Amino acid sequence: MIDTIDQQQPLYQAMGLLRIVKMDPEGSSTLEYEAREEMCHSGGVVQGGFISGWIDAAMAHAAMARHGSGVVPMSLELKVSFFAPTRPGLVIAEGWVERRGRRTEFYEGHLKAPDGTVLAKATSTILMVDAAKVVAASKDALSKA
Repeated sequence: MIDTIDQQQPLYQAMGLLRIVKMDPEGSSTLEYEAREEMCHSGGVVQGGFISGWIDAAMAHAAMARHGSGVVPMSLELKVSFFAPTRPGLVIAEGWVERRGRRTEFYEGHLKAPDGTVLAKATSTILMVDAAKVVAASKDALSKA
């Protein structure tokens, strides 16, 4: 599964993705990011949107590992709690399925410093949507733009 993901996508580059470490079909993932200075606000602290995005991506990758490429995980709800400031450098985002459902699943994740310090935690409710429907809806929206 890891080999089928294009890690050179502009979104991955903008988010500072270094590598996808693990995507387990049981529903877990680990991603490494580089928190860059341009992602920081006052005092050299990474802006919370990047932190939320990193954990959200880890949870989505866990869902993709579990369901394969025929499904697109769509976040219905995302809650993030911040425990410590995130500084520039390597950060590790992990996500895992907490409760499985037929179309809606519950995921958890966290962002850690290399020394294992938990910097933030998140929970997400994710709807699994047929990938063909998502692609069709995107094409339709683009044709109307």
